Amino acid sequence: MTVIISCKNLTKKFKGTDGAVVHALDNINLDVQQGEFISLIGPSGCGKSTLLRVIADLTDATSGAVTVNGKTATQARKDRDYGFVFQSATLYDWRTVVKNVQLPLEIMKYSKERRDQRAREMLHMVELDDFENKYPWQLSGGMQQRVSIARALAFEPQILLMDEPFGALDEMTRERMNNELLRIWTSFPNMTVIFVTHSISEAVYLSTRIVVMSPRPGRVSEIIDVNLPRPRGPETRELDDFFHLTSRVRHALHEGVAH
Repeated sequence: MTVIISCKNLTKKFKGTDGAVVHALDNINLDVQQGEFISLIGPSGCGKSTLLRVIADLTDATSGAVTVNGKTATQARKDRDYGFVFQSATLYDWRTVVKNVQLPLEIMKYSKERRDQRAREMLHMVELDDFENKYPWQLSGGMQQRVSIARALAFEPQILLMDEPFGALDEMTRERMNNELLRIWTSFPNMTVIFVTHSISEAVYLSTRIVVMSPRPGRVSEIIDVNLPRPRGPETRELDDFFHLTSRVRHALHEGVAH
């Protein structure tokens, strides 16, 4: 397998609002292989989102290094190697759904014909064909996040970075979005996903591996392989192995807090 993201001795410190130094990440070492679905899980404030933002070149590391596709994180961002889905959908209310999906393609100067074609392909993939001319405020929260996923995938990035995208959704919608995300991921061969979540069951259901992080300063306290069969569906959550894995992740989280 090809290592597509590599974090070596990654540390991040920054000044808080009170001027005190916050030690967010400490000596993170992590290799992510092409085609993996990695979930980052840990207590609030442990640096999960900060790690994702360092990988995405949205903030700088204090020390250590990140490589993406063998390049610096800055070069990978400039080369548009990844799409990013935030906690909220961050759509533009004055643009229709299809125009929101087309936005990165406009920036990248795709032809109008190609923009139209690609945006409609992505909306079909997230099953929103009938909503292309609606505005974001006319959609439910789950539908808005599907639009943001379609937008992030419109330019066919190799990597999808997702910062707790379903955290604000109700449980039933969240489970439906989990299934939607797995369907999308499997339709893009070799696409790598790094997914931040607070939900143990969500991490187990989605992932190939789970990275458990300690309380701040965030460290990698354990990496857990998830070998549940695919394709996954509602029956997956009823498997004994599913319960065993959720218990193992929960134990790892409690161990991290204890230490």
